[in-house]
Amino acid sequence: MEQKKLLIITYYFPPAGGPGVQRWLKFVKYLPEFGVQPIVYVPENPTYPIIDEGLVDQISDKAIILKNKIWEPYQLASVFSKNKTKKISSGIFPHKKKQTFLDKTFLWIRGNLFIPDARVFWVKPSVAYLEKYIKENNIDTIVTSGPPHSLHLIGLELKEKLNVKWFADFRDPWTTIGYHKALRLSGYAAKKHKTLEHKVLNTADTIIVTSKTTKTEFQAITNKPISVITNGYDIENVEKQTLDTKFTLAHIGSFLSDRNPKFLWECLVELLQEIPDFKSHLEIKLIGAVSQEVLDAIAAFNLNDYLNLLGYVSHREAIAHQKKSQVLLLIEINSEDTKSIIPGKLFEYIVSNRPIIAIGPNGSDFADIIKETNTGVFFDYSEKAKLKSVILDFYNQFLEGKLQSHGVGLQQYSRKSLTKQLAQLISE
Repeated sequence: MEQKKLLIITYYFPPAGGPGVQRWLKFVKYLPEFGVQPIVYVPENPTYPIIDEGLVDQISDKAIILKNKIWEPYQLASVFSKNKTKKISSGIFPHKKKQTFLDKTFLWIRGNLFIPDARVFWVKPSVAYLEKYIKENNIDTIVTSGPPHSLHLIGLELKEKLNVKWFADFRDPWTTIGYHKALRLSGYAAKKHKTLEHKVLNTADTIIVTSKTTKTEFQAITNKPISVITNGYDIENVEKQTLDTKFTLAHIGSFLSDRNPKFLWECLVELLQEIPDFKSHLEIKLIGAVSQEVLDAIAAFNLNDYLNLLGYVSHREAIAHQKKSQVLLLIEINSEDTKSIIPGKLFEYIVSNRPIIAIGPNGSDFADIIKETNTGVFFDYSEKAKLKSVILDFYNQFLEGKLQSHGVGLQQYSRKSLTKQLAQLISE
């Protein structure tokens, strides 16, 4: 039986690092097992804020990789400030009150001149390249993955030009994504974002989202079918880890300014004051990009002596830290706009056998997953007393050598199971 061909249009793909890479890297890995030939279209010379060469080895040898040159204004902007450009392209923005004139200028340009994002200049050359490729190779199904949401404009034009079936995959929402309001948008720019979002959602044959809340949000904009396929975990060949000897609270991934959980720092300070031995055991382990506002808050609470700042590590190393840290921290911005966000690392966390302390807005989609899988405890930002009590309980279990999680029903979130869902969807 001849395999079905699926053209996948994505920006983030190895050697890019970070959570945005994992979703389609793993779909591509398993799609051939379900009778689908993945053809992946990526930029030839991208400006990736994070590089992880170790992920290149995970690209399926059954995948066909197409590359085409891209011009990005980040390449020009880095001449003025490489560090600021890298952070903005990662979605890490300085706090509004602390923005310099250069910060404000960069954000205004990013939000108002490059709509929907700074990869928009890749749309026209990609459409020209892919229109020819699709015709020559008899491809009838395409997927675009965003953000960057400009990639959906490639799908939009190909759908209008060719008789292809188009799936628009939203790893995150568009106009309600956490950083959207930070872009200093003019009225015109905000309206244009909404117009493009509406056109994409009403032109694609099927929308794929990663959370129930995003599905509900999009259902108010379109009558097109919407399928929820979450992110997930894969079986990683990482050697067995020896648990940290310290009582480590580990956050793995970008720690953005607005994710700063001051009530967590308050709990730790109080426990340090109330429990004499706590200070000899506590370690706050932060892995990945951490905003200056978070570091300033930790310093303000006099917690620097307990801070272990490791910076970015490879995905393989991140998995190792997930398995050996005593407690894993999952923190989302306290906002209505972030209820739909299910961080990709959640699914790697739940198979780490380590308990999760999750903090986010009341009604968060990821709270349900943590509860259903019995892998940790969720707190909204008003639950300081409950948080302090759970930290103390985890600490006592740590002292007894009994601290671990007992997950249930995890198989539904395996990358292979999720790819089966995707393969069934695109074959309908």
